[in-house]
Amino acid sequence: MLEVGPGVGSLTVALAETVGSDGDVLALELDRHLLPALGEVVGDVPQVRVVHGDALTVDYDALLAGAGPWTMVSNLPYNVATPLLARLLEEVPRLEVLSVMVQKEVALRLAAPPGTPGCGAISVKVAYHATAAVVGTVPPTVFVPRPKVDSAITRFERRPAPPVEVPSPDALFTLARTGFAQRRKTLRQALRPLLGSSVESVLAAARIPPMARAETLTLTEWAALATAVPGERG
Repeated sequence: MLEVGPGVGSLTVALAETVGSDGDVLALELDRHLLPALGEVVGDVPQVRVVHGDALTVDYDALLAGAGPWTMVSNLPYNVATPLLARLLEEVPRLEVLSVMVQKEVALRLAAPPGTPGCGAISVKVAYHATAAVVGTVPPTVFVPRPKVDSAITRFERRPAPPVEVPSPDALFTLARTGFAQRRKTLRQALRPLLGSSVESVLAAARIPPMARAETLTLTEWAALATAVPGERG
């Protein structure tokens, strides 16, 4: 198991008990000031490895070397949750299951299927790589100090293969980011800075109404749009 942001090791100890004596828990902590306290808590737990590093930039190929798939269980720092999950889903296929606690508002967006009101650009990326569901909520009263927001646990299960075919996943995600950057605008307006004068012909080729908005498109429709962009067709 991988834990990002173990802090002083409360969850780390529980994960070590879960994996048993033959398991491996890798605790990745950025704050060097917490390392001594974390070492005191888990120093006598042989299946726990503590690594000092930044989850946003660390080399996961080297970090997760060894046999078998990995599971991530973490109470993520809220300020890095979205970019970190995007990176892990896109770049770290050895992580097959991710169960993370994040701010509730973020959890709902991460798990929102494309084509629903709560979705955003990150929802498109998540749906391409994994299935996602909010599996529990956590009130602020259980934290010290008490935050001003509710939290939620979201579970991601990596797909064996993407559910849609596109010439370029990066192009798909760029379209989604551009479309959602101005949610109140129609796609014809929102995508014009990216597609220029070809925006209407691309929408027509993908059979997307020009007055549609980003939150109304399903993943299949985003894929059709990505495929219709000149230069991206196979």
